[in-house]
Amino acid sequence: MMSRLRLLPSLLGAQAARLLATPRVQVSSCRRRSSEPPAASPGSRGGGVSSYMEEMYFAWLEDPQSVHKSWDSFFRRASEEASPGPTQSSSPSVVPESRALGSGRTKTSKLVEDHLAVQSLIRAYQIRGHHVAQLDPLGILDADLDSFVPSDLITTIDKLAFYDLRESDLDKEFQLPTTTFIGGSESTLSLREIIRRLESTYCQHVGLEFMFINDAEQCQWIRQKFETPGVMRFSSEEKRTLLARLVRSMRFEDFLARKWSSEKRFGLEGCEVMIPALKTIIDKSSEMGIENVILGMPHRGRLNVLANVIRKDLEQIFCQFDPKLEAADEGSGDVKYHLGMYHERINRVTNRNIALSLVANPSHLEAVDPVVQGKTKAEQFYRGDAQGRKIGFTTDPRMARSSPYPTDVARVVNAPIFHVNADDPEAVIYVCSVAAEWRNTFNKDVVVDLVCYRRRGHNEMDEPMFTQPLMYKQIHRQVPVLKKYADKLIAEGTVTLQEFEEEIAKYDRICEEAYGRSKDKKILHIKHWLDSPWPGFFNVDGEPKSMTCPATGVPEDVLTHIGGVASSVPLEDFTIHTGLSRILRGRADMTRKRTADWALAEYMAFGSLLKEGIHVRLSGQDVERGTFSHRHHVLHDQEVDRRTCVPMNHLWPDQAPYTVCNSSLSEYGVLGFELGYAMASPNALVLWEAQFGDFHNTAQCIIDQFVSTGQAKWVRHNGIVLLLPHGMEGMGPEHSSARPERFLQMSNDDSDAYPVFSKDFEVSQLYDCNWIVANCSTPASYFHVLRRQILLPFRKPLIIFTPKSLLRHPDAKSSFDQMVSGTSFQRVIPEDGAAARAPGQVRRLIFCTGKVYYDLVKERSGRGLEEQVAITRLEQISPFPFDLIKQEAERYPGAELVWCQEEHKNMGYYDYISPRFMTILGRTRPIWYVGRDPAAAPATGNRNTHLVSLKKFLDTAFNLQAFEGKTF
Repeated sequence: MMSRLRLLPSLLGAQAARLLATPRVQVSSCRRRSSEPPAASPGSRGGGVSSYMEEMYFAWLEDPQSVHKSWDSFFRRASEEASPGPTQSSSPSVVPESRALGSGRTKTSKLVEDHLAVQSLIRAYQIRGHHVAQLDPLGILDADLDSFVPSDLITTIDKLAFYDLRESDLDKEFQLPTTTFIGGSESTLSLREIIRRLESTYCQHVGLEFMFINDAEQCQWIRQKFETPGVMRFSSEEKRTLLARLVRSMRFEDFLARKWSSEKRFGLEGCEVMIPALKTIIDKSSEMGIENVILGMPHRGRLNVLANVIRKDLEQIFCQFDPKLEAADEGSGDVKYHLGMYHERINRVTNRNIALSLVANPSHLEAVDPVVQGKTKAEQFYRGDAQGRKIGFTTDPRMARSSPYPTDVARVVNAPIFHVNADDPEAVIYVCSVAAEWRNTFNKDVVVDLVCYRRRGHNEMDEPMFTQPLMYKQIHRQVPVLKKYADKLIAEGTVTLQEFEEEIAKYDRICEEAYGRSKDKKILHIKHWLDSPWPGFFNVDGEPKSMTCPATGVPEDVLTHIGGVASSVPLEDFTIHTGLSRILRGRADMTRKRTADWALAEYMAFGSLLKEGIHVRLSGQDVERGTFSHRHHVLHDQEVDRRTCVPMNHLWPDQAPYTVCNSSLSEYGVLGFELGYAMASPNALVLWEAQFGDFHNTAQCIIDQFVSTGQAKWVRHNGIVLLLPHGMEGMGPEHSSARPERFLQMSNDDSDAYPVFSKDFEVSQLYDCNWIVANCSTPASYFHVLRRQILLPFRKPLIIFTPKSLLRHPDAKSSFDQMVSGTSFQRVIPEDGAAARAPGQVRRLIFCTGKVYYDLVKERSGRGLEEQVAITRLEQISPFPFDLIKQEAERYPGAELVWCQEEHKNMGYYDYISPRFMTILGRTRPIWYVGRDPAAAPATGNRNTHLVSLKKFLDTAFNLQAFEGKTF
């Protein structure tokens, strides 16, 4: 017996080698353990499965319990069928293997080949079944937009030959592998039934593309949820619920079409099933313990989701269509199909509380994806829900803008969004999917893309027949899904026609009553559509509780303590890099001398906020170390791989947590994520740092559509901080300018309005602006502006142009005296030298901001003009400090006023500050420009050219006759 069994490896190996259809990496990616049967499939000519089977077989010979039970069953059956008859010799064959195989296959080898072929067939459907899924509701296009049909799918009987199977094998029973659940409680099925069940699972109206996932457990989970027999069967009650939800979905759109036939609303016609789908997801989430669901979606279907999923009052939706309604809130507002909402309610299926938030979104369909993820991550963090057990999110499938008929394959993927629409920038899609693996960043989720059609084209005013005549003829012939489903349920007796009509009449009556109430509305409140409320932060009317900001300094002992931790390693037996030891010694020395450079001042700002219970989060490219190796907030053990230490989390026993994490090179996705994170709570300092300020331009969509305009459009405060390294230092066009002119151009303060200077002017001005733009020239200013961001009674985005060379400039240090209790952020730092002591003798007053101040001071000293030239710095550029600029100008009545910048004239700050100077000075004195000439590129890449242009404008700055005889 044993001798006969030992023939099996050669027979198995030689014949199985040709049955592999996919590369070995695909075979191994979803195998849970080495003892599982191989997921072999035809096509490969390697011998991987052959050697694997031999390994399993010899292990089974030694101990049948050492292999998976399916292998044990397989080898037992194979050995039984291979047993010789009474006339057969029990001696091993001496015929060469090739000749033996060529002369005819034994029953054993045929059995093994057929079982491997069936396993290959099953895997083929799991991998490629979606290619032939019936996903086109119009029946005019293939799922993949071409006629490709994978050769390993049994679409016709003759394709059985691909697996060396015949029609006579269809009724044979085959052992099912552990990588499929089509058998349910059965371990064997006929080939005919195997194919039928695979087609039912993978080739009908749901397409699954999931076998690229490298996590075997996730693959098994998806297979179980879709392959298990009967998994798609609904109870009568579930069918009635689905019908009722379809009624609401479709009749809502019908109602809007009847009442406002000429209004754009981006209705859901053609994809009405999305409403019951979302509601079912929420029901199941609530059943599993989810307490908070955050949704992001485009404009198409948004009003329907607001009405029937979030359950916003219908009269508030309907009054959005009234053109005579006046807006009660300041700002621009937004079109109704961009708005969001937050609502807490009881889930009727589970009778549990659930909070639903639909995040407002502009017309950039994909932009909301990372925002939703960031908000979700923050909610999970603040609730201690690290595993995402209580807070879930979904980014709704987006209907393509580029064509009226979305044809992308319905898919379930291990990512928040993965789309094939031509209009979706790959960067944000990629970062949302790949970054799920990063710590402290993106979430993991499964999302379903619904494939549907647009019954009315791009919008209700569109005529799609212009460009898609045949398609829209077919669409007009389509029977609405509600009628199809109602007819089905009536035919099977689940509901009666009367019950169906009563359900329709009931919802129509609800809409009509709400429409009547909407006519009584006189004022439109945008704040009723707020998607991220902050309970308790504002007063009941949504206004700040005060218009004051306390001093931003802290006690000196706090600064000293933070300096001590910043210059030490709080863990024992932790070996740091020798270069880092030098940096820590430098920090300790500064702390002893009561001074701080840029990195230490930042450390002290963060640390003091952590002491006050404020969560601080910093992300971006290389932020843990710092692009310029100045920060080092994460220490790495030089002896133990991946052992790290974050000293900032060792400041005080009861401090708030500090999160610092490097991000990918997608500014678009990461900034969107951090913006969403900052939406969740006002009691957190959330910062995003660009590797170089220039790189923020790939996140321009988030900056333009969310950061700059978010409050005006959606009454949504956000305190996110953008740290943008900036400075002309000869590093080339892409590593020099954070483009301050762009941020200043989008600032909403009026250059021509002369302000009223009240006692709360500084805070009121900040409250009225859309964001704050600063370019700090000292570590103390940086320290204070970060702390002010939290101590203000409201939240505004803060844009800081941070330095590069100043990080190590010997003069760019601040004394503790400028940071202790009682001190505050200085919007303007006036001249405090010889010129200030004799202002009447000053011939020129130079205004500037940022790094150029140090160039000016050095040049002034070299020319001995300290008494004749005063230099005043703007630390806060926008909103413009009208009151302080007025004081400075009046302080030097005989001085010539000059604005000096290192940027080119058509860039930087001059176009912003010039008209504001004219307004505050009553146009009685000019403000002359000194800086580089206009240019197309923001900086030169030639070191000599950089230095020549620097010398040129410094010469002009201190040439006191430069503007004589010139008119402004």
